Amino acid sequence: MLPREDLLKGIEDRETAARVIDQAEQAIKTWETVCTDFLSPPELADVQQMFHRLTDVVILPWGGYPQAERQRVAIARSELPVETSQVAIAALDISGNFLFDSATHRDFLGALLGTGIVREKVGDIIVLGERGAQAIVVPEMVGFLELSLTQVRSVPVKTRRMDLNELKIREPKKKEMTTVEASMRLDAIASAGFGMSRSKMADLIDAGDVRVNWKDITQASYHLKSGDLVAIRGKGRLEIGEVAVTKKDRYRIHLTRFV
Repeated sequence: MLPREDLLKGIEDRETAARVIDQAEQAIKTWETVCTDFLSPPELADVQQMFHRLTDVVILPWGGYPQAERQRVAIARSELPVETSQVAIAALDISGNFLFDSATHRDFLGALLGTGIVREKVGDIIVLGERGAQAIVVPEMVGFLELSLTQVRSVPVKTRRMDLNELKIREPKKKEMTTVEASMRLDAIASAGFGMSRSKMADLIDAGDVRVNWKDITQASYHLKSGDLVAIRGKGRLEIGEVAVTKKDRYRIHLTRFV
């Protein structure tokens, strides 16, 4: 048995984490690779935090493409090889004419959940503008959705299975920069990285719109470190790179912004 209570220390979503521990114990017992449902970035961060201390199991997250936010996790005994091909994932093309009634990510997600399936069965959704969207789902839902997902907003749609290599992934644009700050405070570094005033950044933090390593952070004074990832809803992500201390005891920080 795994040390459940030790693993759950400091975990926010204990219910999801406990379910993943159950699956890990199943993988150990059966010598088979077990897959979770799709996990959100905060849930995935919790799972990775739990399992990095264990030596008897290995995990491999995969969401269909390298930048996927929602991912399933394959869990196996450490003696077994684990590859992305073992993470069961399917892709759907949801096509329609959205020229006069444009649909957002929320609209497509709402239509998918409106068929009766739960959020955990749906991965990323890639909106394609006026021609529709592509969605990543668990394979067992494909047939049901091909029959049931027939409308998004007021637009009739045709839903069909497609190959994962047909996904229209937009590579994130990267912008490299360096800033010098008096401290490693979240509001100072994030305001420099996202090109906005410190007061505006503080407002976003207070509003709960800022995450660090996929966890909600509501303290502007939160201390960042090299390797941290700052995400703001609708504005992209900021990776904290190398940090050096200057002769005047200030911090020279390399930043990479993804939009």
